[in-house]
Amino acid sequence: MQIDPKRSLIGQPVEIVHPVEQTLPIVMASPHSGRIYPDEFLAASQLNKLDIRRSEDSFVDEIFEPAVVRGAPLLIANFPRAYCDVNREPWEMDPAMFDGPLPGHANVKSIRVAGGLGTIARVVSTGQQIYRDRLPVSEAERRLRHYYRPYHAALSELVDQTMARFGTCLVVDCHSMPSAGLPRDRRRAPEQADIVLGDRFSTSCALDVTDFADRLLSGRGWRVVRNAPYAGGFCTSHYGRPSVGLHAMQIEINRARYMNERRFLRKEGIVQLAVDMADLIEQLGAAMPTAEQLAAE
Repeated sequence: MQIDPKRSLIGQPVEIVHPVEQTLPIVMASPHSGRIYPDEFLAASQLNKLDIRRSEDSFVDEIFEPAVVRGAPLLIANFPRAYCDVNREPWEMDPAMFDGPLPGHANVKSIRVAGGLGTIARVVSTGQQIYRDRLPVSEAERRLRHYYRPYHAALSELVDQTMARFGTCLVVDCHSMPSAGLPRDRRRAPEQADIVLGDRFSTSCALDVTDFADRLLSGRGWRVVRNAPYAGGFCTSHYGRPSVGLHAMQIEINRARYMNERRFLRKEGIVQLAVDMADLIEQLGAAMPTAEQLAAE
């Protein structure tokens, strides 16, 4: 079964879309929009071709790619989150999934592992079990080596290049969220949030930056909430160090605003969403404070 014939994992588990020239101190990253499903993964799964995609942040790479021409690179994981989740610690895994002991440094007790959504997920986001049988520990090691580490190596290099050029950097971690069970925006109406901004409660990103994003998106008519239920994952906490001018903010977009969640089809709203996100990236880049400016405040 081929989920998306237009893209291939061969030689490129990750992909970087570069602008002609990087003019903004921003790195965009889409860790969960990958939709190339390796054959051996499909063979080991007990799910059908739609259910196995329930953890995808479908089309998020397409939503943010138009912002590349504004002057910021975009990193894309081509492999699916259900196969290897790069927004986790490298060994955040459930030992019950594996035939053999995990390394002693594995984090087997995190809340994400308990929910079945570790680095190698046990379930998709709807709670359905992925695998028929246990996996060998060597398979976890292989996925870390060929998928997890290349993603973070690429992201770290983009961050280092951006910091060296601009003296500051904002990592925008790009995600989407299922519409079921989302928080309500009490500032306006008891309706579902369109966008959740996660900055680890102002520890991964300067408050002024998150405030700016909130104002711009709210001004475009989007219902915005912060840090609930998504405050940011491993990438946000790992890369965000505002004290040295390195910021990380997670953006979660309500899938119902741009896609048919049941059939994995784009809606017309995806076009305006992409425009607004490109404007957001451009204006955030122009407004980014340096470490020196923050220290002087």
